[in-house]
Amino acid sequence: MLSIRQTLALLRDRRFATIFLLGFSSGFPWVLHGSVLTLWMQQSGLSRSAIGYIGAVTAIYAFNWAWSPLVDKFKIPLLFRLFGRRRSWILLTQGLIVIAVLLLSQADPALSLLPVSLLALAIALASATQDVAVDAYRITLFSKAESDEKMPYSAAVATIGWWSGYGFIGGAFALWLGSASVGLSWPGVYQALALLYGVLMGLICLSPEPDEQNSNLPASYVNDDKRGTGVNWFLENIAAPFAEFFQRCGFKLALSILVFLFSFRLGEAMLGRMSLVFYVELGFSTEEIALYQKFFGGLATAVFSLLGAFINTRYGVIKGMLVGGIAMSSSNLLYALMAQVGPDPGLFVITLLIDNFTQAFATVAVISFMSYFASRTYTGTQFALMSSISNFGRTTLAAGSGVIVDALGGNWSLFFIITTVIVVPSLILLVWLGKQVDVYRGQQEVVSLSADDRS
Repeated sequence: MLSIRQTLALLRDRRFATIFLLGFSSGFPWVLHGSVLTLWMQQSGLSRSAIGYIGAVTAIYAFNWAWSPLVDKFKIPLLFRLFGRRRSWILLTQGLIVIAVLLLSQADPALSLLPVSLLALAIALASATQDVAVDAYRITLFSKAESDEKMPYSAAVATIGWWSGYGFIGGAFALWLGSASVGLSWPGVYQALALLYGVLMGLICLSPEPDEQNSNLPASYVNDDKRGTGVNWFLENIAAPFAEFFQRCGFKLALSILVFLFSFRLGEAMLGRMSLVFYVELGFSTEEIALYQKFFGGLATAVFSLLGAFINTRYGVIKGMLVGGIAMSSSNLLYALMAQVGPDPGLFVITLLIDNFTQAFATVAVISFMSYFASRTYTGTQFALMSSISNFGRTTLAAGSGVIVDALGGNWSLFFIITTVIVVPSLILLVWLGKQVDVYRGQQEVVSLSADDRS
């Protein structure tokens, strides 16, 4: 267990700066197809249900496992020679995001909702593909010997970067541009954000590429091996990553992991999709939302992410997720209280601080948990599988949250109570899962010892 001084010394590793940058790049698109678009649609007079339904574009994050083997395997012509496998995919997807954002700035949700929806889907599709490359980059950036010590902090820095992009830097900046004090139109906001994403692309060009020769990838992944064709190519590059996950973990544990990831953050996602609508209906201005929710809330998440990594390193990921899950679901009750009290800035700040602390704690634990079970042989594909399952519950099902609020007659308090209760089954599963993980770790230690004996 590392002391605080040792932790600070560990974080001086420059690779953490790259992980932060990539986390920012992953979080920022959620501002583009989420926060900014939500407020733009609301100010255009669209209903809560319509706003909730357009959130279904984020369902694409739940399916990026389907093409993740291509991100793991395919070498993009020219870009691969210049930037390597991981960065070439990241730069390609970022370029597509910039194009979609510029096109979106020419649209109007009130007059052309279908084109707006398709462009939002394009941003989400490119972002979901970027996430595959970013996660694989993060996991393979450290050697296997470094992983146990640095992986929780890698997850924390990635979380800080994500919330910096979505929250207190990217998100707050975007909402500030669209506030009454600045007066920039929403199309103008999108054009400014496209420029910011262009700056990110320049910084990615300067970042290092992971050493794939030392990342335990199959020879065909590292070298230009073109011998596999037809069925053999499919088995090696598409089926093998998923089969290896179930074989290594065992079917029961593997299935339990996926079921848990599906349900664990569903309540949080339902709350998050409707939160901006709730704040506006409660009486908060765009400036107040930008300051409290995006800036202070995101900043709190960034700070608490490191604390979450420190605690998870000391007490274990399973215990961290259990404590974080209970706290995360319970914090939703504060939103129910806000619905009764009204637009009280003091209660708003307290709610956001507690909510962002619990979110950060749980997020770091979940990322570490998925990173632990992702094979370093098929990193991008298996991490994408687990994060996709998690995102399916967080995005696809949560897209109906606006309908739920409408069905409840706008009873926000009851809605937030539902988001609290819905987490309970996953916490029960987590208790059982913790026992299975202990057995899995014992099996992995035996396999490791056997490999050492053979060598």
